[in-house]
Amino acid sequence: MNKLLKLSGPIMAPVSGITKSVVILLHGYGANGDDLIGLAPALSAALPDTFFVAPNAPYPCPQNPLGGLQWFNVLEEKHQERLTQIRVAASIIDAFIDSELKRLGIEENKLALLGFSQGTMLSLHVGLRRSKSPAGILAYSGRLEAPELLTDEINVRPPVVIIHGEDDPLIPVNLMEVAADSLRENGVKVNTHNRHGLQHGIDQEGVTIGTEFLRSVLL
Repeated sequence: MNKLLKLSGPIMAPVSGITKSVVILLHGYGANGDDLIGLAPALSAALPDTFFVAPNAPYPCPQNPLGGLQWFNVLEEKHQERLTQIRVAASIIDAFIDSELKRLGIEENKLALLGFSQGTMLSLHVGLRRSKSPAGILAYSGRLEAPELLTDEINVRPPVVIIHGEDDPLIPVNLMEVAADSLRENGVKVNTHNRHGLQHGIDQEGVTIGTEFLRSVLL
């Protein structure tokens, strides 16, 4: 991996002082790792032995130049160029996952991916193509990129929970079921939760649902 693109970002160490699992949180377009690491205190109450890390995406976001970052150009309309950018971002995230698991001494079955929006797109893309399955993928307000490629490229089938606001103006809620259908067709166990009145964000009920899912796959 290009050393210039080596990822880093905010962390929260286990409140117990002992690392038995890790959650990697991938933020959305125009945000940064600080955006999602804010979930860690609430999650850690139920997962005291879990290490949380929210890497910053490697590229600046033109739409949010004051600290905003992007994993790939979400506004790219050319399918092949968009897919190329996703694959580059996925390779960077894959390398980061490998390095974190090695550094922390954690096996893949004690790793969970948590994504929001663009971070969800990459959590699903990366998590299903690993050589060893993560424990689970928690996906907020995103979509499944290039579903037509999944049958040929899927390697592992971790359980997935998708949570999406019914009033999301950026990524329509119907894309949650489109993603879920594609995943199920490829043998992935998926639970979906639509949140009434929620726009593009994560509400307290979504945190509660996510916490229970993470507990079920990591403990």
